[in-house]
Amino acid sequence: MVDPRTAERLTYRALYFACAGLVLFLGLLPLSQTPTLWPVPDGWQEGLPEGLLLFGLPVPDVLLCLTLLWVQRRPDFITVWAVAVVFLLSDLLAMRPPGLWTLIVVVGTEIIRVREADTRDMPPWGEWAVAAVAILGMMLAYRLALGLFLLPDVDTGQAAGAALMTILLYPVLAGILRVTLGLRRAATGEVDQLGKRL
Repeated sequence: MVDPRTAERLTYRALYFACAGLVLFLGLLPLSQTPTLWPVPDGWQEGLPEGLLLFGLPVPDVLLCLTLLWVQRRPDFITVWAVAVVFLLSDLLAMRPPGLWTLIVVVGTEIIRVREADTRDMPPWGEWAVAAVAILGMMLAYRLALGLFLLPDVDTGQAAGAALMTILLYPVLAGILRVTLGLRRAATGEVDQLGKRL
């Protein structure tokens, strides 16, 4: 019989993979040919009012936002290998240099994971600030690496816009995951049903 703590960990790990898989799947859908940078599938735009179509706004990195939320709130729920597998698959599907973005995200999330105990009592805006610094740092490191190896990349304005949209998405996604999946930070000194410290 699996103890409740292990069952909870495995459940949330499976939920992370399911959410990441959904994000990757939506990224593969055939996109509309209208001039928008948002990945809206062909069949969806016809039914939307024009005011809801966000023309010209860069697409946030939902997968990065999702991963940072999981690592900041409950780092014991996903392993470094889970992050590496998801982002390597993302690299391959997006036809980015395989492993480069994965390495940057793994290093960034591991830095956050190591500091989790120190940041556990931060207010929500503090968690958001940590995520914002991590997003900016990762995206800057990625652009520097692409420039160093003379690999093609999007223009600076679009990359900066994508980083900003990802930062703005963080609190929205945090609220959604809190309400739907109950993903929250463990309080200082909180213990599980067996008395183990979280």
